[in-house]
Amino acid sequence: MLTGGGDCPGLNAVVRAVAKSALKKGWEVIGFRDGYKGLIENKFTKLKDRDVSGIIVKGGTILGTSNKANPFKYSLEPFGSSKSPKDVSAKAIGNFHKNKLSALIVIGGDGTLILADRFHKKGLPIIGVPKTIDNDLSATDITFGFDSALRVATDAIDKLHTTAEAHHRIMIVETMGRYAGWIALRAGIAGGGDIILIPEVPYRNEDIVKAIKDRRKLGKNFSIVVVAEGAKPANGKMTVKKMVECSPDPVRLGGVSYKIADMLDKEIKLESRVVVLGHLQRGGGPTAFDRWLATGFGIKAVEMVENKKFGSMASFQKFQFTDAKIHEAVKKLKRVPPDCQEIKMAVNVGTSFGNTKITG
Repeated sequence: MLTGGGDCPGLNAVVRAVAKSALKKGWEVIGFRDGYKGLIENKFTKLKDRDVSGIIVKGGTILGTSNKANPFKYSLEPFGSSKSPKDVSAKAIGNFHKNKLSALIVIGGDGTLILADRFHKKGLPIIGVPKTIDNDLSATDITFGFDSALRVATDAIDKLHTTAEAHHRIMIVETMGRYAGWIALRAGIAGGGDIILIPEVPYRNEDIVKAIKDRRKLGKNFSIVVVAEGAKPANGKMTVKKMVECSPDPVRLGGVSYKIADMLDKEIKLESRVVVLGHLQRGGGPTAFDRWLATGFGIKAVEMVENKKFGSMASFQKFQFTDAKIHEAVKKLKRVPPDCQEIKMAVNVGTSFGNTKITG
């Protein structure tokens, strides 16, 4: 198995579940180091029961990971470079067969699983496990890592309430999530955010200003604004922090909250402060739910290997562990429907989405 893409709480729980479940069947288990990089460079470790004992509580991944090791556009030395990326997928496939492997379990988000689907089409017996704090994979109701990131974001909003109220400030909290607003939406609801801005609902500056002024008329001299990193203005674009070439997804979003703060400083006589949560949302140990979910995914993945359901991904639907085709999971991102019940719920308790067209 390998863990690819950005890390998140729960990865070790999957590694543990896969290893323990497979070893119980008498199988040999190896873990490739640093995602697809280990598969390409043939760097791995044999996993025994003692190697995965106690790791369920730990964040990160004992196997390491990489979000740059794209085997079809490899830019890492010694097999490629940023100036001259190479397709080394044949080398990865060769190492799979060299080690006489029966199956490869790939644990990752959409970028990692898109690559897994390409390898499956080249004949590799692959099983996927859905990992992402963004919760944006289709064909599963939830991904592990999301609940843990949600805990961090909600806790941050809770803490900012007291300082915002004490100093009569506008506190702007920027969450991760890329092109989907799930973290900002649910953390915003759970933390009592006054304004929630997500990619799926383009905001208008005048509507944000109106929402804050309406609060002031009610005697509320502070506001909490929860902003997804992919939020964008109406008729505008997402804020790109930088580009990382040769990554499965080269776009790195970030900084939209500072644009909103600058706008508010000009429009409203209330001081704004920005808190970008960033990789804090990826760190720390997993929540109880993520440990439970990741364990179920790992056991399901081993069951799928046994039943030769290759090209499929472990899935969680209607509170049951099942399976779905990898290509169904990655063919489109699962984003927040603008007319969903959660948005209506938020609107009905007075939350603004920076767009007066959104009503309860």
